[in-house]
Amino acid sequence: MDLSRWLAEAAGANADWARTFGPFDPHPALAVDDDRFAAAFASFTERLTDNYPFFHPRYAGQMLKPPHPAAVVGYVAAMLINPNNHALDGGPATAAMEREAVQQLATMFGYDTHLGHLTTSGTIANLEALFVARELHPGRGVAYSAEAHYTHGRMCRVLGVEGTSVATDDLGRMDLGALEDLLRRQNIGTVVVTAGTTGLGAVEPVHEVLALRERYGVRIHVDAAYGGFFTLLAGADGPEGLPAEPWRAIAQADSIVVDPHKHGLQPYGCGAVLFRDPSVGRFYVHDSPYTYFTSDELHLGEISLECSRAGAAAAGLWLTFQLLPPTREGLGRVLAAGRRAALRWAELIEGSARLRLYQPPELDIVSYFAGSSLSEIDATSARILQEGMTDRDDPVFLSTLRVGGERFAARHPGITADAGGARILRSVLMKPESETYVEHLHERLERLAG
Repeated sequence: MDLSRWLAEAAGANADWARTFGPFDPHPALAVDDDRFAAAFASFTERLTDNYPFFHPRYAGQMLKPPHPAAVVGYVAAMLINPNNHALDGGPATAAMEREAVQQLATMFGYDTHLGHLTTSGTIANLEALFVARELHPGRGVAYSAEAHYTHGRMCRVLGVEGTSVATDDLGRMDLGALEDLLRRQNIGTVVVTAGTTGLGAVEPVHEVLALRERYGVRIHVDAAYGGFFTLLAGADGPEGLPAEPWRAIAQADSIVVDPHKHGLQPYGCGAVLFRDPSVGRFYVHDSPYTYFTSDELHLGEISLECSRAGAAAAGLWLTFQLLPPTREGLGRVLAAGRRAALRWAELIEGSARLRLYQPPELDIVSYFAGSSLSEIDATSARILQEGMTDRDDPVFLSTLRVGGERFAARHPGITADAGGARILRSVLMKPESETYVEHLHERLERLAG
């Protein structure tokens, strides 16, 4: 794709559409001449250089990468109109695109029926899922694993619901014995299961947690904000294939959250929440005397806690899905490349004399360290992080994860526990280009570790 060409086409299409409404005089208060703009733009672009190269595979740190060019063009084309998907009169075209894109997400997870919409983030999407859970189970608490995203504890406090953290196993997944013990002892109404923890990429056993639903009368919410699109690799052939059971089981969950602004190739912020039972829409019922007047159809704002939302986010996602749909043959190929890159790097680390694998990657997050004691590991991780990203000739950008001493000892009992914990190195290989770059990353890390 020639991004410059299609951005110009987007601006031209908007100008053609605008001309159909006839001419008018622009207000002088909005006028900015090109010389003034050039000066401001030069300062603006200079300031943007103060960023890490998220686009490059040498950036192997957090869950960051630029959106696909199709998403950029779709977003910009709609942004020039600036629709608001809260009500149909604010964005009729992009509201329809949102419904279609959300339907594709629901199909990806195996939902036969659904109620859902886009959100500005996974945090808001999880808030909505827990809000509905609270309305269905008033006075009952929410359980989530100790490795779940911190948003669940925060949103429980926002909602006035008691949130309880459940211990994890040696791979960072919810411990089912600890969960069942909690369900027997406490008044829990909802269990949050994470399909891809943001720290290590651990996939919790959705299929096994579902077996507890009828026994204890709980609601099952799957937080797949980071890992959700990996369902496209469930049961796939080749090294990138994932065990099918937890991913297939998501179709039976009561609600799901997924972030298209992670593996869906979208700009921030584009999250999504899906409910298996459409009747939960009754909990959103409200009145707005100055909106919802152009159509008797359901307005997206009538099934959302958020009000104004950018229709451009729906446009970017819709256009991307026309070209790279959420299928194994579409987006699945993108995720498969990152998954293979993670497996390959793990293999290289296993054969290294300087680096050690913290745990095998389940998705596309690789965790590793250098050193024989917790204090040495922590200091070495900090040094490698700093030296790597400040090297002018061959920089590499990583992230760290703080691990407690007990968790470290469970995975690596030979490590000397001379501190309460340690930072390890962590790399998210969510760019498909990582597949052909991972050998260089490894060689660079070997030099830094030495």
